[in-house]
Amino acid sequence: MKQLQQTLQRIDGRGYKAYRDLEGRHAFTGYTLVVDKVQADPFAAPSRLRAIVPWEKAALPDAVHRSAPCRRAARDYIARAFREAARSEEAIRIDAGGQTVLDRSAVLFTDEGVELRFTVALPARGRTILGRQAETILCRRLPEVVAASAWGRNLDEADLERYCAVVEDQQALRAQLNERELVAFVADGAVLPRRSGVDDRPLAEAIPFRSPERLRVTLTAPNAGPIPGLGVPRGITLVVGGGFHGKSTLLNALELGVYDHIPGDGREGVVTAPDAAKIRAEDGRAVHAVDLSPYIGELPFGKSTRAFSTELASGSTSQAAALQEALEAGSRLLLVDEDTSATNFMIRDRRMQALVAREAEPITPLVDRIAELRDRFGVSTLLVMGGSGDYLDCADTVIQMQSYEPADVTAEARNVAADHETGRRSEAGHPLDLPAVRCLDRASIRTEIKPGKRKLQARGRDALVVGRETVDLRAVEQIVDPAQVRAIGVLLDRLAGRGSVEAPPQWLLSELERDWPELLPRPDGDAARPRALEAMAALNRLRTARFTPGRGGVG
Repeated sequence: MKQLQQTLQRIDGRGYKAYRDLEGRHAFTGYTLVVDKVQADPFAAPSRLRAIVPWEKAALPDAVHRSAPCRRAARDYIARAFREAARSEEAIRIDAGGQTVLDRSAVLFTDEGVELRFTVALPARGRTILGRQAETILCRRLPEVVAASAWGRNLDEADLERYCAVVEDQQALRAQLNERELVAFVADGAVLPRRSGVDDRPLAEAIPFRSPERLRVTLTAPNAGPIPGLGVPRGITLVVGGGFHGKSTLLNALELGVYDHIPGDGREGVVTAPDAAKIRAEDGRAVHAVDLSPYIGELPFGKSTRAFSTELASGSTSQAAALQEALEAGSRLLLVDEDTSATNFMIRDRRMQALVAREAEPITPLVDRIAELRDRFGVSTLLVMGGSGDYLDCADTVIQMQSYEPADVTAEARNVAADHETGRRSEAGHPLDLPAVRCLDRASIRTEIKPGKRKLQARGRDALVVGRETVDLRAVEQIVDPAQVRAIGVLLDRLAGRGSVEAPPQWLLSELERDWPELLPRPDGDAARPRALEAMAALNRLRTARFTPGRGGVG
């Protein structure tokens, strides 16, 4: 620390590049400071640093090490404590997340101890080093922040243990879904509505969730004990009701139930099968060699859809592609909202069948395939429907939302379906097959913008810059954090520049499981582990990517 102070005093007033003299390891009281990368100038990305606190100094409670979920929760808790302690120091930043508890690279547990990864914007006047200010930040404020966040004696032990317990319980609830033949669960008392579209915190005056008696099940959490709530069974589930009564709010909670949530979020008791995929229409997206033939037949002028590619997909074509890509990536639970779907992909009613002959309509709507997906391949679907009753004929469960309160109306829905027959004919012309696994030409992923210079940049949650291309991720609704987008960029970069080698894209899952977080090219602290489904979704939307059709279905 004294040497660091002397260095900062020596370079005070010099040109900004002299800050590079700080790079290396510096022994502080209670931790080691590592300066990995100093920014090139005051306007570049902030400098990357690490603080490594030995285990004997961290002295975290035993509950932290009880299980993998507890360790992940504790790392998340420490990152948030670091952010809170540094709140008054704008130069110090750590990636600590929002309402979800992700597997982040900001805090790691290593053999050495607790490793905190953060950034510091080193101060300057113009391009002249302000060494005295930097000394205050690094030698006075930073030690206070590290001590407040990573020394066990300064943490609220009871609060930390509760944080770990809540995350551990969510993992346990999710693990029980399969054995109970459920695809999702919503605990009684959960708070689903959010404050606004840009504020993911719980709505203060929201009505707590209360499960209907006929769908109520009780799961058991290791810390909270028995938890009653709504169990969504396998099969086809419709969520119906009038506008503004909570249908999409329930679906939004379920689509994010693949993640754990922080205590007090309101959705700690909402868990969904980890392979759930939200699909929707997305005009204008790219599609690469996807077999759309189960939903989109031969197009005019004899164009086949068995390995369909386009730079500008329509609504129905994009939603069919999203469905097939989700199945190819391993999803067996599809989440669909009528509001964000292409109408002609969802339904073609009796009158339209009478007016437009089947031979003139290439689209086979989902309503004619959804039962086959369930019966032949075990694919469950949860649909929010407000305008089409044709899905009542194949629904296993129907939940009606009324003023944000759910009711099981399955029996009533079956009576309605029997009393009011649609009269439409199924338009499924041939048996359904699961999509074949495509192969990826890895040379088609180009991250370089010029020789020796790569560009991978997350633009919030909505876009990823890969080389000279920008991948639009707005329709990939289960991405919850920009840090996940950054991690997806790292994964794509790992594929780039490997020569023209074709391989199935299941590499994503294996790389995630095997190499995280070691796959990061340097000690970055701003990445969060994405699901393979979202990584595949980004790859599928990369316009330069080249796929070739595979053989055999994924089932």
